Amino acid sequence: MANDYYALLGVARNATPEEIKRAYRQLARELHPDVNPDPAAQERFKSVTAAYEVLSDPEKRQMFDLGHDPLRSAGGGGGQSAGFDFSDIMDAFFGGGQARGPRPRMSRGQDALIRMQLPLRDAVFGTTRDIQVETAVTCSVCTGAGTAAGSSVETCPMCRGNGEIQSVQRSFLGQVMTSRPCPQCRGFGTNIPHPCPECVGDGRVRTRKSLTVKIPAGVDSGTRIQLTGQGEVGSGGGPAADIYIELVVQDDPVFERRGDDLHRTLVVPMTAAALGATIDLETLDGSEPFEVRAGTQPGQVFTIRGKGVPHLRGHGRGDLHIHLDVRTPIRLDARQEELLRELAAIRDEENPSGQGDAADTSGGLFSRIRDAFSGR
Repeated sequence: MANDYYALLGVARNATPEEIKRAYRQLARELHPDVNPDPAAQERFKSVTAAYEVLSDPEKRQMFDLGHDPLRSAGGGGGQSAGFDFSDIMDAFFGGGQARGPRPRMSRGQDALIRMQLPLRDAVFGTTRDIQVETAVTCSVCTGAGTAAGSSVETCPMCRGNGEIQSVQRSFLGQVMTSRPCPQCRGFGTNIPHPCPECVGDGRVRTRKSLTVKIPAGVDSGTRIQLTGQGEVGSGGGPAADIYIELVVQDDPVFERRGDDLHRTLVVPMTAAALGATIDLETLDGSEPFEVRAGTQPGQVFTIRGKGVPHLRGHGRGDLHIHLDVRTPIRLDARQEELLRELAAIRDEENPSGQGDAADTSGGLFSRIRDAFSGR
């Protein structure tokens, strides 16, 4: 024999099929022309490919072990083989070929994402929403089979149920066999000669259905709620997918959310900040009395515990922070201006130095206004 195929692959004569395949993969990665352009490597690649063709086929291997070269006997010496499966080379480079055979008609549906606008109050306390979605459901006529009544799927005559067809092409390796999905059955291996008139063979139909979405307290923008199994069913009566509701919390005209805390600005007149007052404060839980302490300064922040957003993954709630915005009057009638000038004279503040805040230990301007009105 001109060629010792065992020596070409570097395996023993009693090597197992797995050892032969492993040796060929290793050599193919080193010698393939796409990897190694050396002409000598190309010739060696042809030789090891021919060796693998012989030793991977039990009948050809037995013939070789009996002293005959099956490639020369077939008139295809030097690696010119007939019907060599190109997938073995693909196995060598990609670690295993793609799964063969017909693909199933049944498949899972595709998940869907729906964005939902939500007012802040509903995000804080939770709510339920009814939504309408357009989706695919199992065909009630064929119950997902896709076939008309009294009929069934038939084996594809082109691929004989394999889902793929093979063709032989010549290359520098010799004749190689390639596979592609069957164009008649699209890779399923079966045809539907009489499709269901309702779903036209898909096993599902489009429809609109109502869903109730339960929104827990404490959600925020970006929170996703999963409705398991409420999405579209797959083709061929496959399992239903999921629907994800992504929440977008709208800005509120009064409250600003920062994490699980709420912030709001409370505007009070100068006199109320100086003398103190009780104001009807609006919170998300309703109105409640809020005491503005005498001598309150602009920008001062007060915190009401437990009036913020409930913790989504835990117990309790955040806090509500009240930012005081003290407003100085800008339009005064004659009498109001007279009273303020009189107050300024009494407090010796007609010509302020700008150092009052640093030197004053009695609580600032508004405390002195309070003292003036109380006769201190």
